[in-house]
Amino acid sequence: MPKLGESITEGTIIGWSVKVGDTVKEDDILFEVTTAKVNAEIPSPVEGTILELLFNEGDTVPVGTVVARVQIEEEQTEEAPVKEATPEASKENEVYSDIKDNADSASQVSPFTPPIAVTNQSQNKEERWYSPVVLQLANSAQLSEEELNNIQGSGYLGRISKKDIQHYIDRKKGGIPVAISEAEKPKQVVEEKSHLTAPVSSIAPPANEDRIIEMDPVRRIIADHMVLSKKTSPHVTTFIEVDVTKLVAWRKRNKEAFLQREGINLTYMPVITEAVAKALCEFPQVNASVDGYRMILKQHINIGIAVSLDDGNLVVPVIHDADKLNINGLALSIDQLAKNARDKKLKVDDIQGGTFTITNFGTFKNIMGTPIINQPQVAILGVGYIEKKPAVMETAEGDMIAIRHKMYLSLSYDHRIVNGTLGGKFLLSIAQYLEQWT
Repeated sequence: MPKLGESITEGTIIGWSVKVGDTVKEDDILFEVTTAKVNAEIPSPVEGTILELLFNEGDTVPVGTVVARVQIEEEQTEEAPVKEATPEASKENEVYSDIKDNADSASQVSPFTPPIAVTNQSQNKEERWYSPVVLQLANSAQLSEEELNNIQGSGYLGRISKKDIQHYIDRKKGGIPVAISEAEKPKQVVEEKSHLTAPVSSIAPPANEDRIIEMDPVRRIIADHMVLSKKTSPHVTTFIEVDVTKLVAWRKRNKEAFLQREGINLTYMPVITEAVAKALCEFPQVNASVDGYRMILKQHINIGIAVSLDDGNLVVPVIHDADKLNINGLALSIDQLAKNARDKKLKVDDIQGGTFTITNFGTFKNIMGTPIINQPQVAILGVGYIEKKPAVMETAEGDMIAIRHKMYLSLSYDHRIVNGTLGGKFLLSIAQYLEQWT
């Protein structure tokens, strides 16, 4: 099961495109999978014959789990008959499809490169599997095979992740003892392992007249992701009221011409997104993530926009390098991504790499809220409904009461890395940009 986006830990198989005995070529579609963020067709990384399908349509499978076995042509010999395949059986014919979520290694390693087996002599000759990015880091750091085998992995079934080996290398370079214990691992890693277990209900049994509805796969993934976020990040939310009278007037003047020129409606979201992008440039510590006691400042400003789907679920497509787009570019990107999300046509790249998220509950005439951070980001902006209000205005003739367009912005942030001063200044920067819009 490939990883189709940051923070995604499992996917649900919608349908198989092959059956046992079929011959497939490289890049032929094997199955379709859905996650909280995207639907995708998964191609075969090799040419061969389908030996076994290990899961059925509708099954939800953790990332990294083998879902099918393919026999490559050169492996077919009379001396080696095909044995019944089980998850615990020999991995001789296993093919892993590993989509990496690290953009920095994407240009060096094919996203479907099969991991390489390394025999660990201290583990009763059992094979231990490493992804290409892990082996690349190990080779660059000149780690011995024994060192690699002794690193404790935090991934599925104990596999070593990029984070694990980077942590090991950093500690080794710093002269710190390199034995890694569970207590020393970042909390987020531990939580990601434990969240695969279904939560235990603490409510009373339902009454006879109550209606029970099972969560669909996407809703289950979202539920787990939200619980993980609250357990990982100490949330703080701050609010600010913004006078957007000038912005409302600007939109009113330009919306008809914009519709004729671009073919889409002009909304407030492109301007809000531009304001956020400029604030992130000014305060780079908000455009970041946390890894244990390290702050990772992102070099690209990739803003996710939460989109409500027809089935009631949410998806967050990402505008990459939003700070490099003008209002027209932002408007077109937001409109196209929203359409693709609702039509289930988002690509994997459309939902990966987000560094900050905006959610607009003002669409439903809600005035304010406390959004939950989209891990592994450290902040999320909530946009409230714009409404007319009486406000005290300072003029040359003195104070007066006027009708103004006001809205609330709310910023939820991770208090491990963003304190009240930084969060307040960041939110104020956005508000001032919107108030001065002409």
